[in-house]
Amino acid sequence: MKRVFPIITILMVLSMLGLILFQFLWLKSAHDYKLDQLREHLVKAAMQSAEKLTEDTKIYTKLKRPDFIFPSDIPFEFRKKSIGRSYSRDEIKNTIQYFFNKNQLEKISFEFAITENSLNGENLMTDGFHHYFTTDSSNIINYVVPLSGGSGTALENLTNDEFLVVLIPNQRSIILREIGWFIAGALLFTLVILAAFFLTVRTILKQKKLSEIKNDFINNMTHEFKTPLATISLAVDALKNEKVVGDKEKSAYFSGIIKEENIRMNKQVETILQAALLDKREIQFDLQPTAAHGLIQNAINNIQLPLQEKNGTLEVKLDAANDQILANDVHFTNLTNNLLDNALKYSKDNPRIKLTTSSVGKHFKIKIEDNGIGMNKDTLNRIFEKFYRAHTGNVHDVKGFGLGLSYVKKMVEAHHGTIKAESTLGKGSCFSISIPLQKTS
Repeated sequence: MKRVFPIITILMVLSMLGLILFQFLWLKSAHDYKLDQLREHLVKAAMQSAEKLTEDTKIYTKLKRPDFIFPSDIPFEFRKKSIGRSYSRDEIKNTIQYFFNKNQLEKISFEFAITENSLNGENLMTDGFHHYFTTDSSNIINYVVPLSGGSGTALENLTNDEFLVVLIPNQRSIILREIGWFIAGALLFTLVILAAFFLTVRTILKQKKLSEIKNDFINNMTHEFKTPLATISLAVDALKNEKVVGDKEKSAYFSGIIKEENIRMNKQVETILQAALLDKREIQFDLQPTAAHGLIQNAINNIQLPLQEKNGTLEVKLDAANDQILANDVHFTNLTNNLLDNALKYSKDNPRIKLTTSSVGKHFKIKIEDNGIGMNKDTLNRIFEKFYRAHTGNVHDVKGFGLGLSYVKKMVEAHHGTIKAESTLGKGSCFSISIPLQKTS
Protein backbone atom coordinates (compact mmCIF):
# COMPACT_ATOMS: atom_id res chain seq x y z
CA MET A 1 0.00 0.00 0.00
CA LYS A 2 2.85 2.38 0.81
CA ARG A 3 4.32 1.87 -2.65
CA VAL A 4 1.09 1.65 -4.63
CA PHE A 5 -0.49 4.85 -3.28
CA PRO A 6 2.27 7.24 -4.50
CA ILE A 7 2.25 5.57 -7.93
CA ILE A 8 -1.54 5.91 -8.20
CA THR A 9 -1.35 9.55 -7.11
CA ILE A 10 1.41 10.39 -9.63
CA LEU A 11 -0.47 8.69 -12.48
CA MET A 12 -3.68 10.51 -11.61
CA VAL A 13 -1.90 13.87 -11.38
CA LEU A 14 -0.21 13.31 -14.75
CA SER A 15 -3.56 12.33 -16.27
CA MET A 16 -5.18 15.47 -14.91
CA LEU A 17 -2.38 17.70 -16.19
CA GLY A 18 -2.52 16.04 -19.61
CA LEU A 19 -6.29 16.44 -19.76
CA ILE A 20 -6.09 20.12 -18.82
CA LEU A 21 -3.32 20.70 -21.39
CA PHE A 22 -5.32 19.10 -24.23
CA GLN A 23 -8.43 21.03 -23.17
CA PHE A 24 -6.39 24.25 -23.37
CA LEU A 25 -4.98 23.36 -26.80
CA TRP A 26 -8.44 22.44 -28.08
CA LEU A 27 -9.92 25.73 -26.85
CA LYS A 28 -7.01 27.68 -28.38
CA SER A 29 -7.58 25.91 -31.70
CA ALA A 30 -11.29 26.76 -31.55
CA HIS A 31 -10.41 30.39 -30.74
CA ASP A 32 -7.98 30.67 -33.67
CA TYR A 33 -10.51 29.08 -36.05
CA LYS A 34 -13.25 31.50 -35.02
CA LEU A 35 -10.83 34.43 -35.34
CA ASP A 36 -9.79 33.41 -38.87
CA GLN A 37 -13.44 32.92 -39.80
CA LEU A 38 -14.30 36.38 -38.48
CA ARG A 39 -11.45 37.97 -40.45
CA GLU A 40 -12.47 36.14 -43.64
CA HIS A 41 -16.05 37.38 -43.34
CA LEU A 42 -14.84 40.92 -42.63
CA VAL A 43 -12.63 40.94 -45.76
CA LYS A 44 -15.51 39.74 -47.94
CA ALA A 45 -17.94 42.27 -46.49
CA ALA A 46 -15.46 45.15 -46.84
CA MET A 47 -14.55 44.27 -50.45
CA GLN A 48 -18.18 43.83 -51.45
CA SER A 49 -19.07 47.14 -49.80
CA ALA A 50 -16.25 48.93 -51.63
CA GLU A 51 -17.30 47.38 -54.94
CA LYS A 52 -20.90 48.46 -54.41
CA LEU A 53 -19.93 52.00 -53.47
CA THR A 54 -17.69 52.43 -56.51
CA GLU A 55 -20.16 51.00 -59.03
CA ASP A 56 -22.43 54.07 -59.07
CA THR A 57 -19.71 56.73 -58.90
CA LYS A 58 -18.05 56.21 -62.31
CA ILE A 59 -18.51 59.27 -64.58
CA TYR A 60 -16.98 60.67 -67.69
CA THR A 61 -15.48 64.08 -67.04
CA LYS A 62 -14.30 66.47 -69.73
CA LEU A 63 -10.94 68.11 -69.25
CA LYS A 64 -10.79 71.88 -69.70
CA ARG A 65 -9.26 72.51 -73.14
CA PRO A 66 -7.05 75.39 -74.22
CA ASP A 67 -8.50 77.76 -76.86
CA PHE A 68 -6.03 76.63 -79.52
CA ILE A 69 -7.14 72.98 -79.44
CA PHE A 70 -9.87 71.92 -81.84
CA PRO A 71 -12.93 70.58 -79.98
CA SER A 72 -12.82 67.24 -81.72
CA ASP A 73 -9.37 66.64 -80.37
CA ILE A 74 -10.45 66.92 -76.72
CA PRO A 75 -9.79 63.63 -74.91
CA PHE A 76 -12.15 62.14 -72.40
CA GLU A 77 -10.89 60.64 -69.20
CA PHE A 78 -12.67 57.89 -67.23
CA ARG A 79 -12.67 59.01 -63.61
CA LYS A 80 -14.25 58.07 -60.32
CA LYS A 81 -16.31 60.50 -58.35
CA SER A 82 -15.29 60.94 -54.65
CA ILE A 83 -17.14 58.45 -52.49
CA GLY A 84 -16.50 60.47 -49.36
CA ARG A 85 -18.31 63.44 -50.90
CA SER A 86 -20.96 61.53 -52.78
CA TYR A 87 -22.57 59.51 -49.97
CA SER A 88 -23.85 60.37 -46.56
CA ARG A 89 -22.53 58.57 -43.53
CA ASP A 90 -25.77 56.63 -43.08
CA GLU A 91 -25.77 55.50 -46.72
CA ILE A 92 -22.24 54.09 -46.41
CA LYS A 93 -23.03 52.51 -43.07
CA ASN A 94 -26.19 50.88 -44.44
CA THR A 95 -24.25 49.51 -47.39
CA ILE A 96 -21.60 47.99 -45.15
CA GLN A 97 -24.29 46.63 -42.81
CA TYR A 98 -26.02 44.97 -45.77
CA PHE A 99 -22.90 43.07 -46.72
CA PHE A 100 -22.15 42.31 -43.06
CA ASN A 101 -25.55 40.62 -42.92
CA LYS A 102 -24.83 38.64 -46.09
CA ASN A 103 -21.55 37.39 -44.61
CA GLN A 104 -22.94 36.15 -41.28
CA LEU A 105 -21.86 39.25 -39.36
CA GLU A 106 -25.35 40.58 -38.66
CA LYS A 107 -24.81 40.68 -34.87
CA ILE A 108 -21.34 42.21 -35.08
CA SER A 109 -20.87 45.95 -34.50
CA PHE A 110 -18.38 47.75 -36.75
CA GLU A 111 -16.77 51.10 -37.37
CA PHE A 112 -15.59 52.61 -40.63
CA ALA A 113 -13.74 55.55 -42.12
CA ILE A 114 -12.97 56.90 -45.59
CA THR A 115 -9.55 58.50 -45.86
CA GLU A 116 -8.06 60.52 -48.70
CA ASN A 117 -4.57 60.31 -50.25
CA SER A 118 -3.16 57.89 -47.63
CA LEU A 119 -4.20 55.54 -44.83
CA ASN A 120 -3.14 58.11 -42.27
CA GLY A 121 -4.37 61.04 -44.28
CA GLU A 122 -7.38 63.25 -43.86
CA ASN A 123 -10.58 61.53 -42.83
CA LEU A 124 -13.37 62.47 -45.21
CA MET A 125 -15.88 60.54 -43.13
CA THR A 126 -15.76 58.50 -39.92
CA ASP A 127 -18.20 56.55 -37.79
CA GLY A 128 -16.94 55.84 -34.26
CA PHE A 129 -13.43 55.53 -35.62
CA HIS A 130 -11.78 56.84 -32.45
CA HIS A 131 -11.35 53.20 -31.41
CA TYR A 132 -8.81 52.77 -34.17
CA PHE A 133 -6.50 55.15 -32.39
CA THR A 134 -7.33 54.67 -28.72
CA THR A 135 -8.10 50.95 -28.32
CA ASP A 136 -5.50 48.20 -27.99
CA SER A 137 -4.83 47.13 -31.58
CA SER A 138 -4.62 43.48 -30.53
CA ASN A 139 -8.32 43.65 -29.70
CA ILE A 140 -9.27 44.98 -33.17
CA ILE A 141 -9.82 43.30 -36.54
CA ASN A 142 -9.58 45.70 -39.47
CA TYR A 143 -9.38 45.65 -43.25
CA VAL A 144 -8.44 48.46 -45.66
CA VAL A 145 -9.90 48.55 -49.17
CA PRO A 146 -8.42 50.98 -51.73
CA LEU A 147 -11.09 52.82 -53.68
CA SER A 148 -9.27 53.09 -57.03
CA GLY A 149 -9.21 56.35 -58.94
CA GLY A 150 -7.61 57.60 -62.14
CA SER A 151 -4.53 59.77 -62.58
CA GLY A 152 -4.43 63.24 -63.95
CA THR A 153 -5.80 66.58 -62.94
CA ALA A 154 -8.27 66.39 -60.11
CA LEU A 155 -11.45 68.31 -60.77
CA GLU A 156 -14.01 69.48 -58.23
CA ASN A 157 -15.71 66.64 -56.37
CA LEU A 158 -13.16 64.17 -57.75
CA THR A 159 -10.36 62.35 -55.99
CA ASN A 160 -7.19 60.50 -56.86
CA ASP A 161 -6.88 58.11 -53.89
CA GLU A 162 -9.44 57.05 -51.29
CA PHE A 163 -9.46 54.15 -48.86
CA LEU A 164 -12.32 52.44 -47.07
CA VAL A 165 -11.27 51.23 -43.63
CA VAL A 166 -13.65 48.84 -41.82
CA LEU A 167 -12.86 47.51 -38.37
CA ILE A 168 -14.48 45.35 -35.73
CA PRO A 169 -13.58 46.44 -32.17
CA ASN A 170 -13.59 44.15 -29.12
CA GLN A 171 -12.80 41.01 -31.08
CA ARG A 172 -11.96 39.15 -27.85
CA SER A 173 -15.49 39.46 -26.49
CA ILE A 174 -16.93 38.42 -29.86
CA ILE A 175 -14.76 35.29 -30.03
CA LEU A 176 -15.47 34.45 -26.40
CA ARG A 177 -19.18 34.82 -27.07
CA GLU A 178 -18.86 32.46 -30.03
CA ILE A 179 -17.03 29.75 -28.07
CA GLY A 180 -18.50 30.53 -24.65
CA TRP A 181 -20.42 27.25 -24.45
CA PHE A 182 -17.27 25.30 -25.33
CA ILE A 183 -15.32 27.06 -22.56
CA ALA A 184 -18.13 26.63 -20.03
CA GLY A 185 -18.49 22.93 -20.88
CA ALA A 186 -14.74 22.33 -20.74
CA LEU A 187 -14.47 24.10 -17.37
CA LEU A 188 -17.49 22.24 -15.98
CA PHE A 189 -16.24 18.79 -16.92
CA THR A 190 -12.70 19.67 -15.82
CA LEU A 191 -14.06 20.68 -12.41
CA VAL A 192 -16.08 17.46 -12.24
CA ILE A 193 -12.99 15.41 -13.03
CA LEU A 194 -10.94 17.41 -10.50
CA ALA A 195 -13.61 16.81 -7.87
CA ALA A 196 -13.62 13.10 -8.67
CA PHE A 197 -9.81 13.10 -8.48
CA PHE A 198 -9.72 14.74 -5.06
CA LEU A 199 -12.54 12.53 -3.75
CA THR A 200 -10.64 9.47 -4.97
CA VAL A 201 -7.42 10.62 -3.30
CA ARG A 202 -9.33 11.50 -0.14
CA THR A 203 -11.00 8.07 -0.13
CA ILE A 204 -7.66 6.34 -0.61
CA LEU A 205 -6.14 8.37 2.24
CA LYS A 206 -9.14 7.58 4.42
CA GLN A 207 -8.85 3.88 3.64
CA LYS A 208 -5.13 4.07 4.39
CA LYS A 209 -5.91 5.72 7.73
CA LEU A 210 -8.59 3.12 8.51
CA SER A 211 -6.11 0.38 7.70
CA GLU A 212 -3.61 1.88 10.14
CA ILE A 213 -6.32 2.27 12.80
CA LYS A 214 -7.41 -1.33 12.26
CA ASN A 215 -3.85 -2.56 12.68
CA ASP A 216 -3.40 -0.45 15.82
CA PHE A 217 -6.68 -1.78 17.20
CA ILE A 218 -5.70 -5.40 16.56
CA ASN A 219 -2.30 -4.83 18.18
CA ASN A 220 -3.88 -3.14 21.21
CA MET A 221 -6.59 -5.77 21.53
CA THR A 222 -4.01 -8.55 21.31
CA HIS A 223 -1.94 -6.88 24.00
CA GLU A 224 -4.95 -6.21 26.25
CA PHE A 225 -6.15 -9.80 26.05
CA LYS A 226 -2.71 -11.35 26.21
CA THR A 227 -1.93 -9.84 29.61
CA PRO A 228 -4.98 -11.19 31.53
CA LEU A 229 -4.75 -14.53 29.73
CA ALA A 230 -1.12 -14.87 30.80
CA THR A 231 -2.06 -13.93 34.36
CA ILE A 232 -4.91 -16.49 34.40
CA SER A 233 -2.56 -19.16 33.02
CA LEU A 234 -0.02 -18.50 35.77
CA ALA A 235 -2.75 -18.54 38.42
CA VAL A 236 -4.09 -21.86 37.15
CA ASP A 237 -0.60 -23.36 37.20
CA ALA A 238 -0.15 -22.08 40.73
CA LEU A 239 -3.41 -23.69 41.83
CA LYS A 240 -2.10 -27.02 40.58
CA ASN A 241 0.95 -26.72 42.80
CA GLU A 242 0.83 -29.14 45.73
CA LYS A 243 1.79 -26.43 48.22
CA VAL A 244 -1.08 -24.21 47.08
CA VAL A 245 -3.68 -26.99 46.91
CA GLY A 246 -3.46 -27.56 50.65
CA ASP A 247 -3.38 -23.84 51.48
CA LYS A 248 -6.89 -22.36 51.40
CA GLU A 249 -5.61 -18.79 51.72
CA LYS A 250 -3.33 -19.09 48.68
CA SER A 251 -6.01 -20.95 46.72
CA ALA A 252 -8.46 -18.17 47.44
CA TYR A 253 -5.83 -15.58 46.42
CA PHE A 254 -5.12 -17.17 43.03
CA SER A 255 -8.82 -17.83 42.48
CA GLY A 256 -9.45 -14.14 43.13
CA ILE A 257 -6.80 -13.20 40.53
CA ILE A 258 -8.50 -15.44 37.97
CA LYS A 259 -11.89 -13.85 38.74
CA GLU A 260 -10.52 -10.28 38.52
CA GLU A 261 -8.78 -10.94 35.20
CA ASN A 262 -11.95 -12.59 33.91
CA ILE A 263 -13.97 -9.51 34.88
CA ARG A 264 -11.37 -7.33 33.21
CA MET A 265 -11.61 -9.30 29.97
CA ASN A 266 -15.41 -9.19 30.10
CA LYS A 267 -15.27 -5.40 30.45
CA GLN A 268 -13.00 -5.17 27.43
CA VAL A 269 -15.33 -7.35 25.36
CA GLU A 270 -18.28 -5.29 26.56
CA THR A 271 -16.53 -2.09 25.50
CA ILE A 272 -15.98 -3.44 21.98
CA LEU A 273 -19.58 -4.68 21.70
CA GLN A 274 -20.88 -1.36 23.02
CA ALA A 275 -18.89 0.52 20.36
CA ALA A 276 -20.42 -1.72 17.67
CA LEU A 277 -23.92 -1.02 19.01
CA LEU A 278 -23.21 2.70 19.04
CA ASP A 279 -22.24 2.52 15.36
CA LYS A 280 -25.52 0.77 14.58
CA ARG A 281 -27.36 3.20 16.90
CA GLU A 282 -28.98 0.25 18.67
CA ILE A 283 -28.37 1.59 22.19
CA GLN A 284 -31.58 3.17 23.44
CA PHE A 285 -32.15 4.62 26.86
CA ASP A 286 -34.54 7.00 28.54
CA LEU A 287 -33.39 10.29 29.98
CA GLN A 288 -34.79 10.86 33.45
CA PRO A 289 -34.64 13.94 35.72
CA THR A 290 -31.46 13.48 37.73
CA ALA A 291 -29.14 15.43 40.04
CA ALA A 292 -25.85 15.50 38.11
CA HIS A 293 -23.72 16.04 41.23
CA GLY A 294 -24.79 12.64 42.64
CA LEU A 295 -23.74 10.85 39.43
CA ILE A 296 -20.44 12.73 39.34
CA GLN A 297 -19.77 11.74 42.93
CA ASN A 298 -20.24 8.06 42.00
CA ALA A 299 -17.59 8.45 39.28
CA ILE A 300 -15.27 10.16 41.76
CA ASN A 301 -15.64 7.25 44.16
CA ASN A 302 -14.69 4.81 41.39
CA ILE A 303 -11.45 6.66 40.63
CA GLN A 304 -10.22 7.03 44.22
CA LEU A 305 -8.34 3.71 44.47
CA PRO A 306 -6.30 3.99 41.22
CA LEU A 307 -5.69 7.65 42.08
CA GLN A 308 -4.14 6.66 45.41
CA GLU A 309 -1.96 4.04 43.72
CA LYS A 310 -0.39 6.79 41.58
CA ASN A 311 -0.10 9.21 44.53
CA GLY A 312 -2.42 11.63 42.75
CA THR A 313 -4.79 14.32 43.98
CA LEU A 314 -8.29 15.19 42.80
CA GLU A 315 -9.64 18.66 43.45
CA VAL A 316 -13.43 18.76 43.27
CA LYS A 317 -15.53 21.94 43.15
CA LEU A 318 -19.21 21.23 42.59
CA ASP A 319 -20.20 24.89 42.29
CA ALA A 320 -23.21 24.54 40.00
CA ALA A 321 -26.23 26.22 41.61
CA ASN A 322 -28.54 24.05 39.50
CA ASP A 323 -27.57 20.45 38.66
CA GLN A 324 -30.94 19.09 37.55
CA ILE A 325 -30.56 17.49 34.11
CA LEU A 326 -32.21 14.79 32.01
CA ALA A 327 -29.76 11.88 32.02
CA ASN A 328 -29.29 8.16 32.03
CA ASP A 329 -27.65 7.32 35.33
CA VAL A 330 -25.39 4.53 34.06
CA HIS A 331 -24.10 6.21 30.90
CA PHE A 332 -23.66 9.65 32.47
CA THR A 333 -21.64 8.08 35.29
CA ASN A 334 -19.61 6.09 32.75
CA LEU A 335 -18.75 9.10 30.59
CA THR A 336 -17.61 11.05 33.65
CA ASN A 337 -15.62 8.04 34.88
CA ASN A 338 -14.00 7.63 31.44
CA LEU A 339 -12.82 11.26 31.42
CA LEU A 340 -11.39 10.94 34.95
CA ASP A 341 -9.73 7.63 34.09
CA ASN A 342 -8.33 9.15 30.88
CA ALA A 343 -6.87 12.07 32.85
CA LEU A 344 -5.26 9.61 35.26
CA LYS A 345 -3.86 7.27 32.59
CA TYR A 346 -2.15 10.03 30.63
CA SER A 347 -0.76 11.85 33.64
CA LYS A 348 2.84 11.98 34.82
CA ASP A 349 4.02 11.17 38.31
CA ASN A 350 1.89 12.66 41.09
CA PRO A 351 -1.08 13.52 38.85
CA ARG A 352 -3.24 16.50 39.74
CA ILE A 353 -6.80 16.44 38.45
CA LYS A 354 -9.35 19.21 38.89
CA LEU A 355 -13.10 18.74 38.42
CA THR A 356 -15.42 21.73 38.56
CA THR A 357 -19.09 22.24 37.76
CA SER A 358 -21.13 25.35 37.05
CA SER A 359 -24.54 26.31 35.76
CA VAL A 360 -24.49 28.99 33.08
CA GLY A 361 -27.78 30.09 31.59
CA LYS A 362 -29.70 26.98 30.55
CA HIS A 363 -26.70 24.63 30.67
CA PHE A 364 -24.92 22.52 33.26
CA LYS A 365 -21.17 22.54 32.65
CA ILE A 366 -18.43 20.13 33.74
CA LYS A 367 -14.73 20.85 33.36
CA ILE A 368 -12.02 18.23 33.98
CA GLU A 369 -8.39 19.41 33.89
CA ASP A 370 -5.16 17.48 34.35
CA ASN A 371 -1.41 18.04 34.33
CA GLY A 372 -0.71 15.11 32.01
CA ILE A 373 1.37 14.70 28.88
CA GLY A 374 -0.99 16.79 26.76
CA MET A 375 -1.64 16.45 23.04
CA ASN A 376 -0.43 18.02 19.82
CA LYS A 377 -2.84 19.62 17.35
CA ASP A 378 -3.17 16.55 15.14
CA THR A 379 -4.03 14.30 18.09
CA LEU A 380 -6.41 16.93 19.52
CA ASN A 381 -8.34 17.00 16.25
CA ARG A 382 -8.76 13.22 16.18
CA ILE A 383 -9.19 12.11 19.79
CA PHE A 384 -12.93 11.52 19.41
CA GLU A 385 -12.44 9.16 16.45
CA LYS A 386 -13.19 5.54 17.18
CA PHE A 387 -10.08 3.35 17.68
CA TYR A 388 -7.76 6.35 17.36
CA ARG A 389 -4.83 6.53 19.77
CA ALA A 390 -1.84 8.83 19.69
CA HIS A 391 1.14 7.03 18.17
CA THR A 392 3.70 6.02 20.77
CA GLY A 393 5.66 3.53 18.71
CA ASN A 394 5.58 0.01 20.08
CA VAL A 395 5.27 1.17 23.69
CA HIS A 396 1.96 0.20 25.26
CA ASP A 397 2.40 2.04 28.52
CA VAL A 398 -1.21 3.26 28.33
CA LYS A 399 -3.77 0.49 27.96
CA GLY A 400 -6.94 0.77 25.91
CA PHE A 401 -8.55 0.34 22.50
CA GLY A 402 -9.07 3.99 21.62
CA LEU A 403 -12.81 3.69 22.28
CA GLY A 404 -13.18 5.65 25.52
CA LEU A 405 -13.38 9.20 24.16
CA SER A 406 -15.44 8.07 21.18
CA TYR A 407 -17.94 6.62 23.66
CA VAL A 408 -17.84 9.81 25.75
CA LYS A 409 -18.62 12.03 22.76
CA LYS A 410 -21.54 9.87 21.63
CA MET A 411 -22.97 9.72 25.14
CA VAL A 412 -22.69 13.50 25.55
CA GLU A 413 -24.50 13.94 22.24
CA ALA A 414 -27.13 11.42 23.37
CA HIS A 415 -27.71 13.75 26.33
CA HIS A 416 -28.13 16.63 23.81
CA GLY A 417 -24.88 18.18 24.99
CA THR A 418 -21.52 19.19 23.57
CA ILE A 419 -17.92 18.39 24.48
CA LYS A 420 -14.77 20.38 23.74
CA ALA A 421 -11.12 19.47 24.30
CA GLU A 422 -8.18 21.81 24.81
CA SER A 423 -4.60 20.74 25.33
CA THR A 424 -0.98 21.85 25.30
CA LEU A 425 1.70 19.27 24.66
CA GLY A 426 3.60 18.56 27.88
CA LYS A 427 1.30 20.69 30.06
CA GLY A 428 -1.99 18.82 30.26
CA SER A 429 -5.50 18.74 28.86
CA CYS A 430 -8.92 20.13 29.64
CA PHE A 431 -12.30 18.63 28.68
CA SER A 432 -15.44 20.77 28.91
CA ILE A 433 -18.94 19.31 28.75
CA SER A 434 -22.17 21.27 28.45
CA ILE A 435 -25.53 19.55 29.12
CA PRO A 436 -28.93 21.30 28.93
CA LEU A 437 -30.57 21.84 32.31
CA GLN A 438 -33.96 20.31 32.94
CA LYS A 439 -36.69 22.70 31.87
CA THR A 440 -38.78 23.96 34.74
CA SER A 441 -42.53 24.13 34.21
